[in-house]
Amino acid sequence: MSRSKEVMDRVKELGIVAVVRGKSEEEVHKIVESLVAGGITGIEITFTVPNALKVIESVHVRFGDRILLGAGTVLTPAEAAAAIANHARYIVSPCVNLQIISLCNAEDITVMPGAMTPTEVVTAWRSGADCVKLFPAEILGVAYLKALKAPLPDVPLMPTGGVNVDNVAEWLDAGACALGVGSALVDKKAVAEKNFSKLTETAQRFVKALADYRARKAK
Repeated sequence: MSRSKEVMDRVKELGIVAVVRGKSEEEVHKIVESLVAGGITGIEITFTVPNALKVIESVHVRFGDRILLGAGTVLTPAEAAAAIANHARYIVSPCVNLQIISLCNAEDITVMPGAMTPTEVVTAWRSGADCVKLFPAEILGVAYLKALKAPLPDVPLMPTGGVNVDNVAEWLDAGACALGVGSALVDKKAVAEKNFSKLTETAQRFVKALADYRARKAK
């Protein structure tokens, strides 16, 4: 099995990828620690974090195989290459950049470009994307994902934005292969107040919502 497929299978198994933004390396470490304590181990560190490459590297060193670490908000092939060199195991972008997809394919690294329209989704998929991030999902909504899956059942779609504990089942029923979760999981106010226990509690609620959904489907 290729490395990229192995990681993509792991993303689907985990079901939730936390989109982590923070103001410092220390803050990101505390966020990740809180999420892991709550059972969320799919971690995407975005390039909007100051000194993102250093943070990605330090998160890898600290947490190792406890998490599935990726880089997000990747806009250029150079950023993708640097993130991979710093131990990112998957690359997530808010847009369809064919050069990023090509680079990741050559390196056997899972790549998830962001797309909004059917044309963008198909372009990304046919160009070698392992999964297409439906973005911005909070604007498009569950019904839009469901509509896309009708003609494109074989394209793995991961909505990012607009996912919360209460609509986990709705997104999965609509055909999502996994869920990208940002502010609903990494609450900015809680982080600002250093109330990291709230992040752990929220992570636990997401894990339970996912487990409950899968248990219902297994019956």
